[in-house]
Amino acid sequence: MRLIPILMLAPSLHAAVGQAPTQHHSSQANELVRAADDARQHGDLKTAIEDYRKALAIQPDLTKAHAGLGAALAAAGQFDEAIVEDRRALSASPQDETTRMNLAMALYRKGDLAHAASELEAIHAAHPADLSASILLAYTYNKLGREAEAANLLGPLEAGHENNLELQYALAFALIQSGKQAEGLPRMEKVASAKKSAEAWFIAGSARFYRGDMRDARTDLDAAIELNPALPGLYSLAGQARYAMQDMEGAARAFQAALRADPMDFVANRDLGAMRLKEGDFETARPLLELALQLQPQDPLTRLQVAKLEDMTGRSAEAATILEDLVKTDPDWLDPHWLLAAVYSQLNRPEDGRRQREIAQQIQLRQRQAGANKK
Repeated sequence: MRLIPILMLAPSLHAAVGQAPTQHHSSQANELVRAADDARQHGDLKTAIEDYRKALAIQPDLTKAHAGLGAALAAAGQFDEAIVEDRRALSASPQDETTRMNLAMALYRKGDLAHAASELEAIHAAHPADLSASILLAYTYNKLGREAEAANLLGPLEAGHENNLELQYALAFALIQSGKQAEGLPRMEKVASAKKSAEAWFIAGSARFYRGDMRDARTDLDAAIELNPALPGLYSLAGQARYAMQDMEGAARAFQAALRADPMDFVANRDLGAMRLKEGDFETARPLLELALQLQPQDPLTRLQVAKLEDMTGRSAEAATILEDLVKTDPDWLDPHWLLAAVYSQLNRPEDGRRQREIAQQIQLRQRQAGANKK
């Protein structure tokens, strides 16, 4: 009679025997994950990565191990592998916003901005008031050239976060780049002052320069120089601002500083060469302008300056060749027509010279009429 209960117990005993190793393995994997989490939090990424991988060798479908490994790999700069692990974790747990943000950050840092934007858009759609995700999405939009979208995203979030400098920087940049400089510039200068950021001063100075606000541009650019004079292109733009304000000595010093930092600086070579040409220092002007032309062979302003140099040093035929191409490329550009008229006269081509003068006069008349219509 006792045989039946024993037989009935047999399947359950068999199951218990079968489960014991699995439970042990699961416990071991979880312990490794806890150790890996602790190592990662203390900055020991090598140990963390090793322990997460050991846990996954025991239990390949352990989602938290994939998520932790992704975070550790990203922190170690191994973005491709981190992205794989984050996606494995998300396939098992699609609602895990922390892992989705980790994935977005890894994609962003890798430079895969389009996919980073997609992940961040998903987070933003689920949590529109999440400031960190919104700011990172705005940064991503800015890098993708979608500045108007970045401005529209951050504008409604600004109230109450006026002192959040990351938000202010991203919003200011978006406004400036999307044509709303009057709104963006004060924000960018606020960030520049608060963070003592040479980059922010440089952005503000550049925007003011291209708006024609030369005095304010010079002030902003000088603030950037004081903080980090090594920023590429900074001294060149500072030189251009000084030149526009008729500070020739200051402009020359700025261009010379730019060339000491980078002898291949195109703007510094072109504009300092043009200044020396205007002063009649042909010996100094020629190598500067020729290098600028080598750096950007199709730049029209450089080609015009080289044509002037050729004309002023008795090489009228060479000047004519350059100028003929310039007026063909841009028929409404006034300066090459006037210079070409003078060069043709030197080459004993009076009819060609007369024709170029007539064209120049017609362009001048159209420009005056256009100016009168604007008034």
